[in-house]
Amino acid sequence: MELKKLQYPIGPFKKPEVVTREQLDEAIKILQFFPEQLKLLTYQLKEAELDMPYRPEGWTIRQLVHHIADSHNHCYNRVRWTITEDRPTIKAYDQDAFAEMFDYKKAPIAWSIAHIEAIHQKLVYILDHLNPEEWKRVFIHPESGDEVSLETMALLYAWHSMHHYAHIQNALIKP
Repeated sequence: MELKKLQYPIGPFKKPEVVTREQLDEAIKILQFFPEQLKLLTYQLKEAELDMPYRPEGWTIRQLVHHIADSHNHCYNRVRWTITEDRPTIKAYDQDAFAEMFDYKKAPIAWSIAHIEAIHQKLVYILDHLNPEEWKRVFIHPESGDEVSLETMALLYAWHSMHHYAHIQNALIKP
C-alpha cells in the first residue's frame, strides 16, 4: 500500500461548507458506537500485535489507542470550554511527544479503552443536547488561529475515530 493510503485510509478530513443536521446526527452515532467497536477490534490482541506499528515509521497500535483516549479527552474539554466561554483559545498539545512517553509504549490499552468509553458517553450526552446556537459556538486554535465550530469539531472527531479504527484494522490484516 502506498504511504498516503496507509496514513489516511479513509481519506483526509474534509470540512463541509455547510454542516447539516443529518451530518451531526451521523457524527454523534459514530461517537456513540466507536468505543464498543474499538474494544471489539482490540480486546484479543497479543502484546506483539499491540506493539506492531500500523504503518512503516508509524505509531504502534498501543500508541494509537492511548492517543485516541488523550485526543478525545481534549475534545471533550474543548466542547465544555466552547459552551461556557466566549471564543476560548484552546490548549494545543504535542501528540508526538505524548506518544513517546512511557505509558503510551507500555501501559495496558484497557485503561484507555475504559477512558474512551466514559469520555464518549459524556461527549455524546452533551452533543445530543446542544441547541442550534450552541452548535455554532467556536473556539480558537492557537497554532492556526482558526475558529472551529462545535459542528466542525463533532464531524472531525467522528472522522478521527474512524481514521484510527481503519489504521488498526489495516494493521491487523494478515497478507
